[in-house]
Amino acid sequence: MHAHQAGPYRIDAQQGNRTNQMTTFKKYFAAMLLAASTQAFAIPTLSVNAVPAPVVSGGKLDLAVTISDITDLYGYQFTLSFDTALLKANSFKEGAFLSTAGATFSDGGTLDNATGKISFVFNTLVGAGPGASGSGELGLFSFDTFGNGNAALTFSDVLFLDANLNEIAVVADGSSVQVVPEPESFLLVGIGLLAAGVARRRQQAARG
Repeated sequence: MHAHQAGPYRIDAQQGNRTNQMTTFKKYFAAMLLAASTQAFAIPTLSVNAVPAPVVSGGKLDLAVTISDITDLYGYQFTLSFDTALLKANSFKEGAFLSTAGATFSDGGTLDNATGKISFVFNTLVGAGPGASGSGELGLFSFDTFGNGNAALTFSDVLFLDANLNEIAVVADGSSVQVVPEPESFLLVGIGLLAAGVARRRQQAARG
């Protein structure tokens, strides 16, 4: 009786093992598809790269506005806002990324150091054809620095279009750059603290 029942049990066990293996394979395959789709459909990111960082007060700051993981970019615009207590904007230069797809027409926007805005910077390809794909620099800005602290940098009025003039969804990643005192300022502060300490000890000695 036991011998006749062993066969079905063995078959059931084998089927169970195959089912578990298939389940494991499906989970692994699904994870691979998810990872691939995440990479393939990464959302383009608009960001800034400051050089040097941190920057010394009284010096120059070069700020690159960059785009990453974009496909078929034909034209774009954005407004860049900055901290007027720490930064003063000077100039704009077109980045090299969009021109990899052809001739371009660009404008550095309207600069207002009173409100801390460079409004409606734009660039577009000229004529028919596919847009630029990949990652690179959209624009290069030059700033004078002063004061001491963290200067916020934010985007607004962001619009990116493909070669069919359809809007491309873009994540605008604001940032900040640290402005630090000149080394001489640290030295003067140190000398002042040392002098104050010596004077205090002399006063205490005189009282004693």
